[in-house]
Amino acid sequence: MQIKVLVLGAGGFIGSHLVKKLKQEGFWVRGVDLKYPEFCPTEADNFIIGDLREQIVCREVLDQPFDEVYQLAADMGGAGYIFTGENDADVMHNSALINLNIVELAHKHKVKKIFYSSSACIYPKYNQEEPNNPKCSESSAYPADPDSEYGWEKLFSERLYLSFYRNYGLEVHVARFHNVFGPEGTWTGGKEKAPAALCRKVAETNDGGVIEVWGDGKQTRSFLYIDECLIGVRKLMDSDFTGPVNIGSEEMISLNEFANMVAGISGKKIHIKNVPGPEGVRGRNSDNDFIAEKLNWKPTQSLITGMQKTYTWIEDQVKKQEKNNLIKSD
Repeated sequence: MQIKVLVLGAGGFIGSHLVKKLKQEGFWVRGVDLKYPEFCPTEADNFIIGDLREQIVCREVLDQPFDEVYQLAADMGGAGYIFTGENDADVMHNSALINLNIVELAHKHKVKKIFYSSSACIYPKYNQEEPNNPKCSESSAYPADPDSEYGWEKLFSERLYLSFYRNYGLEVHVARFHNVFGPEGTWTGGKEKAPAALCRKVAETNDGGVIEVWGDGKQTRSFLYIDECLIGVRKLMDSDFTGPVNIGSEEMISLNEFANMVAGISGKKIHIKNVPGPEGVRGRNSDNDFIAEKLNWKPTQSLITGMQKTYTWIEDQVKKQEKNNLIKSD
């Protein structure tokens, strides 16, 4: 009998890629989101356009005992969206409401197992003040002090799902994503994350030009290519391990070094201008000791390999946009 899977947030970057992977594995997939994937047709067998903040929509979506549910739906974006403080109420309210609706119905309809995508943003600011020595082991999450309201909501929802696991036996798997990137993701408009933003800036700049990098550029991060992320997610769902567990890369890099990497991929000579802007914590890097112990897994692809694929795709998007703008101006 074919396994039935529900992907919530299937119109987003990670969700649309996850649908493709699940279809390749032979599952029947229902996708749900406010919108279809922006850059490619969905491969879901059934796709529902709906607002998961509304209980009536959630009841329509979760109308049967799915074998697996992947809850990726959230109000989110890059640093320019999360760290300004201007979107805090929406981020907290919208995402919490989705999770409250979904976990209750998953329990009611006896979903066999559910995946919840948390975030590295739950980790305390006080452990991420040194760019070259951040602490992001799973056990370091408490005492809690996330760097944003987005992080606080993710931490609350982790506890929500784990409470349903303890009290009602709902099989839950929780992963904390660390900066997942790749083609077919948001690359402009204010919600794009650092890899896409840097690729866009470089692609839009002529050889010898200048791009802006927020902050002093010494803040550090690690970034995980989408294909690696999905392998980690599937290994977690196929295991008997609940989590939370990090899914990320340990290849840490400063933002200025990252910008220079993108420039090198482009073949352009690019100058960096550091400017004031939302930065988040000073240092963040996935700690993969726990996932290696529990799932015998770690990512294997280098950052530059994933960025080469991502830059090529975003450069193509920029060229298409420039061409369209020329046509409109004629």
